[in-house]
Amino acid sequence: MCGIVGYIGKEQAAPFLLDGMSKLEYRGYDSAGIAVMEGSKIRLEKCVGRLDALRAKIAGDMPVGTIGIGHTRWATHGRPCDRNSHPHADESGKFVVVHNGIIENYLVIKEELLAKGHVFLSETDTEVVSHLMAELWDGDFESTVKKILKVIKGSYSLVFMTEHEPGKIICTKKDNPLVIGLGEGENFIASDIPAIISRTRRTFIMSDGEIATVTADGVWVQDINGTPISKKVFVVNWNAEAAEKGGFEHFMLKEIYEQPKAIRDTMTGRVDKENETITFPELNWTSEGMAQINKIFIVACGTAYHAGIVGKYYLEQLARVPVEVDIASEFRYRSPLIDSNTLCIVISQSGETSDTLAALREAKKLGARTLGVTNVVGSAVAREADQVVYTYAGPEIAVASTKAYTTQILAMLMLAIYVGRLRNTLAEDRAKELVRGLGMVPEQVHELLENVDQIKVFARQYASCEDAFFLGRSLDYAVALEGALKLKEISYIHAEAYAAGELKHGTLALIVEGVPVIVLATQSDVYDKTVSNLQEVKAREAVVIAIGFVGDENLKKYADSVIYIPKTDKYIAPLMAVLPLQLLAYYAALTRGCDVDKPRNLAKSVTVE
Repeated sequence: MCGIVGYIGKEQAAPFLLDGMSKLEYRGYDSAGIAVMEGSKIRLEKCVGRLDALRAKIAGDMPVGTIGIGHTRWATHGRPCDRNSHPHADESGKFVVVHNGIIENYLVIKEELLAKGHVFLSETDTEVVSHLMAELWDGDFESTVKKILKVIKGSYSLVFMTEHEPGKIICTKKDNPLVIGLGEGENFIASDIPAIISRTRRTFIMSDGEIATVTADGVWVQDINGTPISKKVFVVNWNAEAAEKGGFEHFMLKEIYEQPKAIRDTMTGRVDKENETITFPELNWTSEGMAQINKIFIVACGTAYHAGIVGKYYLEQLARVPVEVDIASEFRYRSPLIDSNTLCIVISQSGETSDTLAALREAKKLGARTLGVTNVVGSAVAREADQVVYTYAGPEIAVASTKAYTTQILAMLMLAIYVGRLRNTLAEDRAKELVRGLGMVPEQVHELLENVDQIKVFARQYASCEDAFFLGRSLDYAVALEGALKLKEISYIHAEAYAAGELKHGTLALIVEGVPVIVLATQSDVYDKTVSNLQEVKAREAVVIAIGFVGDENLKKYADSVIYIPKTDKYIAPLMAVLPLQLLAYYAALTRGCDVDKPRNLAKSVTVE
């Protein structure tokens, strides 16, 4: 998944495709490719690496044609390499597709097509779509696309070309963005506005389930039943830099608002809503194998370490396995007690974090089974761990991690439910209850992100403070750690998180009049004790901002202000409770005039010890 560009018109397609793809480079990618209708044939050119590698490959022999599609790939299925790069074609080369998202049932489709004699060249989920197009071809481009949409499951933006109808490009989407740009005698397709803003500002956004047939002279939009759809055209008034951020002021804010999609993508293929179960096809663990595990280490750095602390609560309480969480830079220097019945889980957004890799290698040397949780396919963690679970957060540009964190804790919760059922430590009814709750999360997160005015006010009020404290118990304490890190790393406010029960053991000496204290109160089993701790800091005249569930009127009695999150299960609450903390940090940094996306002294991926 990553960037899509399409062109149909009167000018040469290849130069525009390359230029449009370059405007999407900020999203991050590992390979690139284009398909151009050259005469009556589709010419495919693609390669691993940066766009410069693709330009070098076709220098002096640029595809000639006025219709084409292009793609920059962020790997989700199959490592980065030439054959896994987009676009993908069937073996005849007559049907070509580019795709963002995940085809959830691709393995089933692939097995059926293999049995019919289709030959696949890549490891990707996308290639099944081009073969399916060939298999279902009925002589009509639009009709065939509709047949495909009735077969595939998952999330996607799809753009199709075929030699059989060379004057058309057809595109459709579900849960992944797609934009149509309108010109004079030419039209454009893109996954994001920056790719086309240099050529047109007249655009419309595709909605889920819509199918657009794009020609040089016009665009026809319909639903799967053929009902015409009238689209409202809007004129983009952003400049190119703002367009890269989707109209958001910073990448961090854009990535905060991408969390509903990131959460949905990470659940795709793993959360079976129909049967209310969790599955990890990539792991295929057994009850017997899990019964042998007597200890789990979770090893990570920074934000990923905080996700690991949440994961400890999940695995211990749902799967009933003892868990230790280690900072990666400490793990290998303390001679950890590890054997063949130990599972070591390493978490890293980039999959290249130096300390985490060193810890992974140490765990393997000591005989542990290893599992990598990472966002980057083909990364060092993915290559070196025995098995890997990918978080499908997509590229994260801002240094301060947001959507990577939420997808990491989501992965840990799904893993705990999965292992809990395998070990028979989690009752089936309870597991189903959690799965139902997870199914509601993307919409609940979207709802929460639509109401942030109160958070903006708090951030402006307290941005001048030089100290802040975050308190919580149980899972709330784990989330408080991440909230404090976000505030200190981008606003430069000194912030500390404490387990609320530790207040009397020293921390209370720092609570003075006017100091902001953010108290998380989402865990029912420790709720009363948390409220008691809240009253302790309020008695010292701190300014208390509480975070609790919608409907909790009790918090208003004791806190100066309350930020409400949608009501959910206590184990799912961290996915929601962290969002106000991310936004508080963002708006505080904005108020203080800090460089939000590139905080001082920090880097996105820490590849040195």
